[in-house]
Amino acid sequence: MKLLVRNLDRDYSAEQLRRLFESYGGVQSCSLVMDQKTGESKGFGFVEMPKAGEAKAAMKQLNGTVVSDQTIRVKKAE
Repeated sequence: MKLLVRNLDRDYSAEQLRRLFESYGGVQSCSLVMDQKTGESKGFGFVEMPKAGEAKAAMKQLNGTVVSDQTIRVKKAE
């Protein structure tokens, strides 16, 4: 299941995002969306977890939590 993670601190790294989600299960891939001109994070990214149950648990537990002084939003990517 692919998850969209929004409202991330722009200094948050893909590795930090991976570690955050790995506490809920296996992470197949993790990426941040980067601005092509500046090379900086746009403040959102995607996490893909192979097991739907683990992805749903991560989504439920992490949506609305504060990470690096930002309240993140997590939902299923469309």
